[in-house]
Amino acid sequence: MTHPAAVLRAEVAYVSHHLHWGCADVLSLPHGERVAWVRQVAALLGEDARPGREP
Repeated sequence: MTHPAAVLRAEVAYVSHHLHWGCADVLSLPHGERVAWVRQVAALLGEDARPGREP
């Protein structure tokens, strides 16, 4: 099973924006590690851990 492109883009944009990491750096992370970073950033910001979600 592949990760949907829209979700992948949202995860990369979210982590890149908040941690000031390059796209290639975020894409090089294994999926589970990338999701862990998304969750960690979301927790710090008090946000839902689903970047790209509908408001």
